[in-house]
Amino acid sequence: MTSIIYKISPRTAWQQAESAGRFTGAPVDLADGYIHFSTAAQVRETAAKHFAGAADLVLVAVDAAALGADLVWEPSRGGALFPHLYADLPMSAVLWAKPLPLGADGVHLFPPLAD
Repeated sequence: MTSIIYKISPRTAWQQAESAGRFTGAPVDLADGYIHFSTAAQVRETAAKHFAGAADLVLVAVDAAALGADLVWEPSRGGALFPHLYADLPMSAVLWAKPLPLGADGVHLFPPLAD
């Protein structure tokens, strides 16, 4: 599996997580019982499908290996495997967090991503 996974979060929720030292999840994560992540190959589609037109977002890169056995790869969209974290996300696993702005065309502008 890929070594870097990505989380899209509202900026205010991410700021609260940074202050707390851990991210417990967005409402959809809490409802599903795990924190949703995407790979570099999946995250643009995730943004388009679940965050279309949303501004003031943050893209968070996470070291998948740092999450251990709590990170599970499970089938989702069309059978593709998506990373799901069955625990809080510790800030120690975060590689970086960057703004995820909307372009003039309403599509999110991603920084360079690594697998």
